Amino acid sequence: MNLIVMLTHNDQTVKDAIDVFESCKDLKVKHWGFKNIGLPVPQMKILVENMKKAKKTTYLEVVTYTEKECLEAAKLAMDCGFDCLMGTLYFPSVGALVKNKIKYFPFCGKVWDNPSILGGTIDEIIADANRLKKLGADGIDLLAYRYTDDAVELIKRFTREVDLPTVIAGSINDFGRMDFMHEVDPFGFTMGSALFNKNFKKDGSFRDNLKIVADYLEKFN
Repeated sequence: MNLIVMLTHNDQTVKDAIDVFESCKDLKVKHWGFKNIGLPVPQMKILVENMKKAKKTTYLEVVTYTEKECLEAAKLAMDCGFDCLMGTLYFPSVGALVKNKIKYFPFCGKVWDNPSILGGTIDEIIADANRLKKLGADGIDLLAYRYTDDAVELIKRFTREVDLPTVIAGSINDFGRMDFMHEVDPFGFTMGSALFNKNFKKDGSFRDNLKIVADYLEKFN
């Protein structure tokens, strides 16, 4: 189970993402990412380069739904040098573009709006994930806590019934939910706003909050 630190707040990359990363890059957190909204492309490239120099695995998460937008997102991810594209709806054209170049973890289920909403039944979401596996997806970006029904039941069943690396995206914002992540053991989960909102140390910095989370997760290793 990997913590993927997202340098995002209110569904966009924070303006000082480069400085925030530099202040935390020595911590024992390997997986880092951000969104395609909030930073100019030149700064995105610098940030990815800095992450790579620090031997981090990098993720671009994109909330787009049209084929044109998803293709543009995939091209951006490759141009910036990311290791993995998360999000977007799956299109064969996107799958073909990224194949053997970067990892691709698309959304599954019925996803719409921004911030995203996940709909459909649990059976439908699981069936869609298994369809994506057959189409060649490397993993799934699961918007579990944006689900319109029972998020906990979705996560439990999904992690049992889908044989693909799964990232639980968003809303892991307290120790109880981190314990739950350990219980279901997905490939990883993202965390961003909870750190910027100082959920774990109200008078602390982003680094202080991240260190508390990283130290807490160490007990599971």
